[in-house]
Amino acid sequence: MRATRILLIVVVILGGLFVLADRLAVGFAEDEAAEKLKTTENLAATPDVSIKGFPFLTQVAGGELDDVEVGIEDYEATTGDSGETIRIDGLKANMKGVQFSGDYSSATAATATGTASISYDELLKTARSEPTEVGPGVTAHVVGLSDGGNGRIKVAVEATVLGVKLPNPVHVLSSVTAEGDRVKVHADSLPSFGGVDIAESRARDITDFEQRIDGLPGGIQLDKVEAAKNGVEITVKGSNVRLAG
Repeated sequence: MRATRILLIVVVILGGLFVLADRLAVGFAEDEAAEKLKTTENLAATPDVSIKGFPFLTQVAGGELDDVEVGIEDYEATTGDSGETIRIDGLKANMKGVQFSGDYSSATAATATGTASISYDELLKTARSEPTEVGPGVTAHVVGLSDGGNGRIKVAVEATVLGVKLPNPVHVLSSVTAEGDRVKVHADSLPSFGGVDIAESRARDITDFEQRIDGLPGGIQLDKVEAAKNGVEITVKGSNVRLAG
């Protein structure tokens, strides 16, 4: 009976040591992966990396991690060949089936899904903000974006008619969609500027605009977008997503 108790105590102690070693190892790996990702993506701040699943050491022995979560608070995504960027806030990605090289210099996830957001102020940079002639004696430009409810964006347009600035912005509700690597804003109805008839194509030169977003970390891509309280919420997805190397 005493031998059995001693054996149980030894098993518990060894189990505790294994768990401790496993947690120390996973903590070290998370820190190393975060620093590697910061360098690879040229991030201003160190991202959050969380390796899920237990035990970690057996996953390492198999050469593949089941589930890795990555969080990047602020990410400057490129918008094309001009070198301009757009800030992506609160990017959180869930990576599945992460395989890594023998020397741990590179890692690739079989699949990835995630969420992020773009503030309305950031998206506003895409809209035509300089006064543009939309009809005889009428100039207009977008001055603000906000939540229009029901997944739509409220676009505020300021106009000047025959040299007189309208006292209040004209508002239109717009749909927002993701098409390929672009976020597109399309007015559901056209604005009226002081009763002056404006051709649809001229009005849409102001109300409709799009923002290209590429260069997301690891090669993930836009999937869906939806207008929300403080900005546009986006979902992303990808396959063979590179975490490092």
